[in-house]
Amino acid sequence: MSAAYDGFPGAVGVSRLTVYDWPTVDELPGGGTPHLHLTCTEGYVVTAGRGTVQTLTTTGYQETPLEPGTVAWFTPGTIHRLTNGGGLEITVVMQNSGLPEAGDAVLTLPQDLLTDPATYADAVRIPADVPEAEQVAAARTRRDLATRRFLQLRQATENGDPRPLAAFHEAAAALVRPRLDAWEQRWREGAHTAAQATRAQLDALRAQDAHHLTGARVTATGPTARGRFGMCGRLDVYPGI
Repeated sequence: MSAAYDGFPGAVGVSRLTVYDWPTVDELPGGGTPHLHLTCTEGYVVTAGRGTVQTLTTTGYQETPLEPGTVAWFTPGTIHRLTNGGGLEITVVMQNSGLPEAGDAVLTLPQDLLTDPATYADAVRIPADVPEAEQVAAARTRRDLATRRFLQLRQATENGDPRPLAAFHEAAAALVRPRLDAWEQRWREGAHTAAQATRAQLDALRAQDAHHLTGARVTATGPTARGRFGMCGRLDVYPGI
């Protein structure tokens, strides 16, 4: 068996995140837009500031403190919301070649905005061809809308009513279904290929064949976009990682 993979380790994606410091609807000093991922685990490596990640699953609500040196991660289906206690900056590590920032996310919007992909896309779009002040207004509007629904889902779950969260899960799964073929291709070219390459290297070493070592290479890159409006804050992004 032969395989080769020269992408970022484990076919993960990386971005640098400065969490929004706009006051929130529940009177916190800052925070991001609540959402979940359908197929990807996501991790945070905190590099500066303080805050929390608020999470909601079928097992309940939780707050995880974040400070420099904290590494936190969560699996698909975890609704998560970053809160900014001051200067919160994070290196985000994303499964499947950064798929969480490339489509594998659904914001906790009101149920009537989750009815079909076109309606949802209109609700979350931040226009790229308008002044930055208008982009800020659009990002804040969608964040606040999603936060209000997140707070409702949290209250229902804490009150012992699982139905609103289940309805959101079902709507999120239906929204992304048309994109699954593209996601699978991304997985095959990334994480699946990386795992196959390791299998081939182990087999080669057992056979006393070190030929793959002759193909060693070094790669370095910088961000190809800075300050993009993301779900949780301003992003420096590294496409292709």
